[in-house]
Amino acid sequence: MFGRWAELVGADVAEHATPVSLRDGELVVAASSTAWATQLRLLRRQLLAKIAAGVGPDVVRQMKVQGPAAPSWRKGPRHAPGRGPRDTYG
Repeated sequence: MFGRWAELVGADVAEHATPVSLRDGELVVAASSTAWATQLRLLRRQLLAKIAAGVGPDVVRQMKVQGPAAPSWRKGPRHAPGRGPRDTYG
């Protein structure tokens, strides 16, 4: 299924979504942006139907969509310990 991903879900979806793992019928998909993660969640039912038509009905039963990781603001040369910009009263 990983080798046929673009064929199964379509070129447009495959450009912005990558299958990460398949375990116990749960497919984990990584989206390229938060907007595409939302779009994939909305298209989940249609994508599961396409995948089932291509690889079989019981191979993938659920699909979990992950968005990109948020940047950490706790790193960098100018980081100061404490609460940060919210701590203005002392």
